[in-house]
Amino acid sequence: MPIELDDRGRALENEYFRRKEQELLAKMKAKIQSDETKSLELQCPKCDGTLHATEFENIKIDVCDKCHGVWLDAGELAQVTHKEHGWFAKIFG
Repeated sequence: MPIELDDRGRALENEYFRRKEQELLAKMKAKIQSDETKSLELQCPKCDGTLHATEFENIKIDVCDKCHGVWLDAGELAQVTHKEHGWFAKIFG
């Protein structure tokens, strides 16, 4: 009879640790997925806000969600300055 209790105890113990391992794996997968999405987001160099791509006069620019700063990628400033009827060309043209 005591052998059956030992077997049952080991089975319960194994089930407990299997469940804990599954919970830990689920938490680790969620953390990895959230880290991957965070790494894809660009951070504002001024305030550490998140930059969101926005289209302005058919040019994609990055705008910060906190400080509302505008950041241009390579070639975007040239596109803005070469527009003949754009607001930037009126100021600096």
